[in-house]
Amino acid sequence: MRALITGSEGYLGGFISAELLARGHSVVGLDNFVKYGPGRPAFGSHPRYRFVFGDAKDVETVSRLALECDVFIAAAALTGGVGYLDAKAYEILAENERITAAAFDAAVAAHRGAELNRIVLISSSAVYENAFVIPTPESHAAACPAPRTTYGLQKLSAEFFAKSAHEAYGLPYTIIRPFNVAGLVPALEPDDGPERYGRQVWEGTHVIPELTRKILRGQEPLRILGDGSQVRYFTHGRDLAAGILSAALHPGAENETFNLSGDEAVSVRSLAERLWARLAPGKSLALAFDPPCGSEVSTRAPDVAKAAKILGFQAAIRLDAIIDEVVYWARETMRGE
Repeated sequence: MRALITGSEGYLGGFISAELLARGHSVVGLDNFVKYGPGRPAFGSHPRYRFVFGDAKDVETVSRLALECDVFIAAAALTGGVGYLDAKAYEILAENERITAAAFDAAVAAHRGAELNRIVLISSSAVYENAFVIPTPESHAAACPAPRTTYGLQKLSAEFFAKSAHEAYGLPYTIIRPFNVAGLVPALEPDDGPERYGRQVWEGTHVIPELTRKILRGQEPLRILGDGSQVRYFTHGRDLAAGILSAALHPGAENETFNLSGDEAVSVRSLAERLWARLAPGKSLALAFDPPCGSEVSTRAPDVAKAAKILGFQAAIRLDAIIDEVVYWARETMRGE
């Protein structure tokens, strides 16, 4: 398989690119480094990886690349933690809508004129911001109220692009709704040290590295958003990438939507307690509570029965292993601060 991946060197895109190459596929990657800046991905020199520097909103470029590929994995998007989603609400809506429109314009043309077999849209669990069925199956998105954030609303809009392009032009699609991507993508070479994990995991955009760095800096009391009761399911990017690849190849995934997630529920408060016990053993934890962001959701829990049944998907990497990676990264990258 030859796959086009937009956002190929971003956070989730890096995991996807590496997974496809490791499994013998070819990747055409498009990225403009708008969020994280340029890096040296470990897969960058792979003989089956072709990188193109460019903007995912450029229909001409995306169309040209899609003509070369069997599958288009549309992963490019502006995204980040809850503070970023609030601060960049307009930019997220406007930019992501332009990225989505360009992706589907290109995919429709490539499916009509060449060998593009399917577009795989990376949506988000944010479409379930107002879910009232917990855990939430894929079908509930049609029943629950629309998301209240521009990020969630635009991701839902992108799913309508997929469905309408199929209805109007016969473009096959698969929609993936990931839950809380976490972990460290091997992104830089040639070291075997912490730098190999890459620049993608930044404080302020992902809760595990953010809390880890606060504790290592000696913040007392440890500040968290809201009252800490928010429940999350973290999913390592390698597990997500494996599930996305399975969906891209599986005939039973055509024109279907899948939740992909780990299966361990954790509250933000209990996550802080686990990190504190690991990084400050023997010290009592005191917490301070900052007002929650407007985009905060109290519980986001997946029903993954459909992905398990059709794709055979089950997340393999546990939360403790994710924490191990992040702690190692944080300790090494904070040396000399």
